[in-house]
Amino acid sequence: MVAGTPQSSWSGGQQVSERRNGRELKTAIRARTDALREELLALSRRIHAHPETAFQEFRAAAWCVDVLREHGFTVAAPAYGLTTAFEASLGSGPTTVALACEYDSLPGMGHACGHNLIAAAGVGAALALAPYVDELGLTVRVLGTPAEESGAGKALLLDAGAFDGVDAAMMIHPCPFEVADFRSFAMGSLDVTYTGKSAHAAMNPQDGRNAADALTVAQVALGLLRQQLPGEWKVHGIAVEAGTALNAIPERARAAYALRTPSVEELRELRERVENCFRAGALATGCEVDLVQPSPDYLDFRSDPELVALWTANARELGRPEPQLRGPFASTDMGNVSHVVPSIHPVLDIGSGTSGPHQPEFTAAAATPAAEQAMLEGAVGLAWTAADFALGRKG
Repeated sequence: MVAGTPQSSWSGGQQVSERRNGRELKTAIRARTDALREELLALSRRIHAHPETAFQEFRAAAWCVDVLREHGFTVAAPAYGLTTAFEASLGSGPTTVALACEYDSLPGMGHACGHNLIAAAGVGAALALAPYVDELGLTVRVLGTPAEESGAGKALLLDAGAFDGVDAAMMIHPCPFEVADFRSFAMGSLDVTYTGKSAHAAMNPQDGRNAADALTVAQVALGLLRQQLPGEWKVHGIAVEAGTALNAIPERARAAYALRTPSVEELRELRERVENCFRAGALATGCEVDLVQPSPDYLDFRSDPELVALWTANARELGRPEPQLRGPFASTDMGNVSHVVPSIHPVLDIGSGTSGPHQPEFTAAAATPAAEQAMLEGAVGLAWTAADFALGRKG
């Protein structure tokens, strides 16, 4: 059992799985997933081979939609005001389960976070449940959720009503280890632009105002600030622009930063302190600074104990590795959903060894047989968990 999960919830999951016809239903769901194997592998491989970044996932979304439509789902695409989002639904039962499909990639790295596997698992779970929605009293809602890596697509979808009426939301995520009770950092984004004044670097540098120096001052201030930050508070970023010619004083510099804390409440304090460091760079160099939050904050993920217990029992039945208990190690816009809808976001070991997401090695790992097997088992686990949840609500 995952530490921190009440024994009563886990026992409840056991009882649900043993109800009348429950075992036969799970056997049928797994057999259906096995029958869909080649279709799901083809979807995952296609998305992996054609990476698309945030809000540009036109092909990935269309490929998911095509599969769902072919299997009888009612599809709206685009959906909720986002051109690469979709909603596919089947069933009319009183319990609504949302399956989130991510499919954006990382710039320059391809699918180094394995979102091809996430999309295929979500689609696979929905297809596996499709023949049994009436028996379960279930409505299945598949949501294509763009821009998880940057842009907080799920936060935008949440505000637009995509998760209205949902009783449980779930997805899986690949990793080099197994976690059932997933926890994440809250994360905020910050775009910084300094505007100075150009001048010849040798003839009249005194007339210039160096925007690149402003960014350097800010980065030094951030380095010093880190000494006074709690250990779980993270500040990291990149310089996007810092001049175009070495013999011209840079009149413009830009940076993109991310801020992470265990909770959204702490994030507000960290943002103020970090922004002051960037203001200091402007003050020291006589430049102007523009601070912009380009996307909504990613909230910390809060797993639902009942769903975690159901997932854990099902993952064990599937022979998945024993889950680890880990503190926050990443951020996701699924955290925003978890603050409103009971949610799970289990992490599946895809056999990548020490290579974690957001590295080129993980891009290759996300297309291996081990990763694809984890995806297929993830689809079964999600479908079983949704079925257990629906049967439990039927009483």
